[in-house]
Amino acid sequence: MDTTKRYPTDLTNAEWAQVARVIPAPKKGGRPAKYERREITNALLYITRAGCPWRMMPRDLPPWRIVYWYFMQWKKDGTFDRLMDLLRGDLRVAEGRNRQPSAAIIDTQSVRTTERGGLNGYDSGKGINGRKRHILVDTLGLILSVVVHAADIQDRDGARLVLAPLRHRFARLRLIIADSIYNGGIAEWVHALRARNKLRLEVRAKEPGAKTFKPIPLRWRVERTFAWLGRSRRLSKDYEGTTASSEAFVKLAMIHLMARRLVRKLTF
Repeated sequence: MDTTKRYPTDLTNAEWAQVARVIPAPKKGGRPAKYERREITNALLYITRAGCPWRMMPRDLPPWRIVYWYFMQWKKDGTFDRLMDLLRGDLRVAEGRNRQPSAAIIDTQSVRTTERGGLNGYDSGKGINGRKRHILVDTLGLILSVVVHAADIQDRDGARLVLAPLRHRFARLRLIIADSIYNGGIAEWVHALRARNKLRLEVRAKEPGAKTFKPIPLRWRVERTFAWLGRSRRLSKDYEGTTASSEAFVKLAMIHLMARRLVRKLTF
């Protein structure tokens, strides 16, 4: 394919080399694919950042139906998850960290949904009708897990959806940092989740009576991650019909960010 960048979201050769390690290769035999995997990936990154509807994708990108088919396929077969794990691990190593984190931070972000429908609810605390993005990040702000659920689910209940898979993942993880909204039995549940590995949840709240803003150590990093995600217009609201697609676009935004940061780290 022509490697000339058409859009700022297009992957460079070095970035594509990192991503291509996980992207499924075309099946052998049969008719050759009309569009290369790199073109498909660039189209997915474009729609994530630009936020346009599928049917309004530029004509110099592959047809939207083909791009959408790959989006659904890679979402279902775990391609996005494998890319997240690989790039995050490589970036942590490049930053001088262990490939697996020992500490993580959990938080949520409530976002409005559109008239398309699908799962939603009303977050009375934020006054938002829609969904919550529940994320767990490492101390670099890189996403370890993301779950999108109805906004009327309490944070401490949604946390169980995010943390339950940790029973079989991230063996080095020992500490999860949260704010005071996660009080109410969740700490005991986390300890029981992996009692043998001594996983614990630590609530860090702002000082009582504090009148000025003061970042809470490590907790601010998850807020920075939400700011990173905010660069992608597809995430300005939740436009998706399913929460699985919502999660996939969060993963695509993080994959793009990690691929670029990794290449810069390896180059300079």
